[in-house]
Parts: sequence; structure tokens; C-alpha cells
Amino acid sequence: MVDPPVNSEGTRLTARGAATRERIVLAAAELMAAKGVAATTLDEVRIASGTSKSQLYHHFSAKDALVREVVTYQAQVVLERQYQLLRGVSSFAGLRRWRDAVLQRNVLRSGAHGCEIGTLAAELSDTDEAARQALAGHFATWEQLLADGFRRMRDNGTLRADADPATLSVAVLAAVQGGYLLAQAAHDAEPMRVALDMALTHVETFATPTTGL
Repeated sequence: MVDPPVNSEGTRLTARGAATRERIVLAAAELMAAKGVAATTLDEVRIASGTSKSQLYHHFSAKDALVREVVTYQAQVVLERQYQLLRGVSSFAGLRRWRDAVLQRNVLRSGAHGCEIGTLAAELSDTDEAARQALAGHFATWEQLLADGFRRMRDNGTLRADADPATLSVAVLAAVQGGYLLAQAAHDAEPMRVALDMALTHVETFATPTTGL
């Protein structure tokens, strides 16, 4: 059984309170994605979420608590999407389908906006230690999703026995994040395409001789 959500003081929330809290987090996530964390004020979140000052401070007594909740929310969205794309990957064809889905989403946004958690990491990692640790954990989860796919490919003979799933997952995720950043700066998905293709070409160097690419 899932425990009821709680506010920043640890008080369990009613269904109505949980809905208000969710509305605040969603509004904050949207504003912080558009303006950045530092430039987003609690008054702006209050207005965007349609809540009173007392409601806002009942759920989040300080901005830091709201920021951490936004980190959790954005990570859940990103990681669920990645889980759905990566959970069945066990071949190069599956890996390319993942690549196509990641790239297509970037194409539809003309390269803009970047990665939801990558953007937060860039802004918070040197100023908010708690947020940095949380984000590092979320990236580790993403790496694990990739590594699980590479491990399946190694186990079924698609990749050679000397392929290291953990190392390959770091390389591919670094390409994803670098691709997001360059595409965001260019407002063009082409840097993402190049980065992903180079990363998958590297993975292909570990293909077994019998693997059809």
C-alpha cells in the first residue's frame, strides 16, 4: 500500500491537499524549465498554480524544498520514458529504435529546451548539494537502464564477452547529454543525431562477428 503524500513538515495530506501540492509542483516545473531555477520566484509559482500564499507555504516552507520536489518530478517523467524505451532492448535494432525515439523528440522541439534533468543538473550541481546528489542518483538509474540493455545483448551473443555494459552506458549517456546541450544551443537537432550515431558506432565495435548490423 502506498503511503499518503506529505508536506514539507512531514504532515500527511488529504486528497485535496495532495492535488494542491501536485498543482504547485507542476507549475514550478514548467516555470523552472522555461526560466531556470534561480529566476523562478515563489510568487510566480503561486500565481501559476492558482494557490494562496498560505497554501504554498503549507506545502513548501522554503524554495529549496520545492526545487527538490521538481527534481524528483522531472526525473520520474524522464526515467519512466526511458524505461519504456529501453526495457526490451536486446539487439542493435532495438538500440536503434531507442536512438530514433530520443532523436525524434528532439527534432519535434527543433533542438530546444534540452534534457529536463540535464538542465537542472547544469544549474544546481555546484550550488545545491542535496539536489546534486539526487540528480546523480537519477543519472545512475538512467545508466543502469542502458547497461541492462547492453548486458542482455552481451548475454545473447550480440555483443562480445569483453563488452562492459557499465562503461558503454556512461559513454552513450554522455553522448545523449552532450547532444541535448549542443542541439539546445543551435536550436537544431543535428548535433544530437551526430552524437547518438557516434555513440552507437562505438557500441558496434563490440559486435560479435555473427551479428547482423
